[in-house]
Amino acid sequence: MTGNGRDGLSGRLQTPISTAELNRRWKAVRAAMAREKIDVLLMQNNNDHMGGYVKYFTDMPATNGYPQTVVFPRDDEMTVVQQGPFGGDARPPADIWRGVKRLLTTPSYASTHYTQYYDPELAAKALAPFAKATIGFVGIYQMSFAMGDFIMKKFPGARYVDASELVDRIKVIKSPEELELVKRCAIMQDGAMKAAFDAVKPGMRDTEVAAVAVHYSQDHGSENGIYLCASAPLGTPAKFGQRHMQNRTIQKGDQVALLVEDSGPGGMFTELGRSCVVGVKVPQQMKDELDFCIASRKLTLDMLKPGTPCKDIWEAFNDFMRKNGRPEEARLYCHGQGYDLVERPLIRNDEPWTIEKNMNIVVHPTYAHAGYLNWLCDNYIIGGNGPGDRIHYFPEVVVEAG
Repeated sequence: MTGNGRDGLSGRLQTPISTAELNRRWKAVRAAMAREKIDVLLMQNNNDHMGGYVKYFTDMPATNGYPQTVVFPRDDEMTVVQQGPFGGDARPPADIWRGVKRLLTTPSYASTHYTQYYDPELAAKALAPFAKATIGFVGIYQMSFAMGDFIMKKFPGARYVDASELVDRIKVIKSPEELELVKRCAIMQDGAMKAAFDAVKPGMRDTEVAAVAVHYSQDHGSENGIYLCASAPLGTPAKFGQRHMQNRTIQKGDQVALLVEDSGPGGMFTELGRSCVVGVKVPQQMKDELDFCIASRKLTLDMLKPGTPCKDIWEAFNDFMRKNGRPEEARLYCHGQGYDLVERPLIRNDEPWTIEKNMNIVVHPTYAHAGYLNWLCDNYIIGGNGPGDRIHYFPEVVVEAG
């Protein structure tokens, strides 16, 4: 034991999910596996931005580009394959790894091609009893080709299915415990946004503004995320950039757009986006466009009701934008969130799902028009009749800073 944490868990764990919640997930997934006649699931992630499957099953995130593989049998405990010394094979500490009977390790690296089969070889040890069974791949887009290719050749007598939809249907509907973590994340981001905008002043670089939000979030339980910050003179739409594109120096009279999209305590994502102006008053045109953003968001919120097809919301939104002389959305302006910063459903014409109760949905209409980047970004929990109040409390304004 390494400390006395929640539920008798290791004190090293940051905001662990309760064992009762993990049991709820495992039970729901195993029931679905039984209905679909799937004997075992295989999944692999390598990051905690869009790698939420392994976190969902084990409460342990994949990080840093290192592959983490989970074998989840319908009638037995899990096996995990992860970064570590050659030959690692043990039952892991129960106060850290719940529901895991075997932890296998190997020092493989995606940047070193000759290690490509190290992880698959270990996963095959756990899958050996299922050589003639049905194996469900979860998150094929994120699983390495080496893993899928090796396993299918190793066990040619197995039946293979894509079980991503099966898991997604369960994962996106948030339990009461998960919803509390979603709300904690939103409140954390409110504080991060306020701290960043309180700090903005001429002479700072975009990356220094983002760093204030990073520091606040980490101090309040965040483990990872993205912090997009972009400044530009008024009349020139700012273009978001990752850290490599955040070297511009902010001047008096600039507009600054900041997106805080990080995980909160417990690993759930929400996202908050706002703009500020530095050392000047907010131009009326910018206020007017913010009002339009709010109107376009309201159209979306009015349709985010259980049973509404996602493609219908997308089409109605773009019709509204087109009729009002604004650019249509061509990427993604509304979607689910959870352990992944972009989770299903996507509110888009290629998403086959409908909206359901207890989804965590972010709405962020964003477009360049009249010389400004115009946007607003907040999260909502879907209730029985649609979304409740936004779970962020940061004011719906362009902030006057600096």
